[in-house]
Amino acid sequence: MNSSLNILLAAWLFTMATVVKAETPTFYLLTEQYPPYNMTADGKAFAHSSDQIDGLCSEIIRNVFDRAGVSYRMKLRNWSFGMQRVQRNKDHGLFCMVKNAERKDMFHWVGPIANINWTLFAAPGSDIKLKSLKDAKSKGYVIGGYKGDVMSTYLQSQGFKVSMVNNDQHNPRRLQLGQIDLWVTDELTGPYKAADNTTMSDMKKVLTFRSTAMYLAINRETDPALVNKLQKALDAMRRSGVVDQIENNYGL
Repeated sequence: MNSSLNILLAAWLFTMATVVKAETPTFYLLTEQYPPYNMTADGKAFAHSSDQIDGLCSEIIRNVFDRAGVSYRMKLRNWSFGMQRVQRNKDHGLFCMVKNAERKDMFHWVGPIANINWTLFAAPGSDIKLKSLKDAKSKGYVIGGYKGDVMSTYLQSQGFKVSMVNNDQHNPRRLQLGQIDLWVTDELTGPYKAADNTTMSDMKKVLTFRSTAMYLAINRETDPALVNKLQKALDAMRRSGVVDQIENNYGL
């Protein structure tokens, strides 16, 4: 009798463990080097775990998953790698991403997490002046961008001369060498990347032309109930002031 009970108990425990595991899958999070929103703690190009990743968005995302009680793994890779993985795999997410018309139906969305300001930078001492974005097109300036970036893609679609590379880390150096006239990036991110990759002391901010919200983009096959759970956790963080506290830590 005891043997039978033990077998039944073991079977029940295995079943319950399977159910719990099915209800709370380990979520795989990917991001890119985009300071101060996401960045490696040691300045290296890639990171393999959450404790090696810093940044405004990274902190908010960690808090969201902890509050929602969802286990996760976080890695920092290049943007194109993250996009491919998240589009192909259930229970995968990429942050922080702008939700535009092209991407809207490709993912589930949790957010907004933070905002970015689309900005054109020139090298120090440049005499470039722009009253509007149209000036950059009419004057034929070559703008540095990178593949998969929403700002670069937008400018290219509007007929601007955009010179794209696979990794945005190369653009500050290209700007310093005069290989491009302008560089399109976020207003806060640009100076960080320039300091890490060049000897430029201060770039010239020429024009900020748009502000957009960024989100956590989630694979479409992921359970909508899980997506909703994460959104509720973020909403609760905003109401309680946690998001404001994190933003204040980064000078926002």
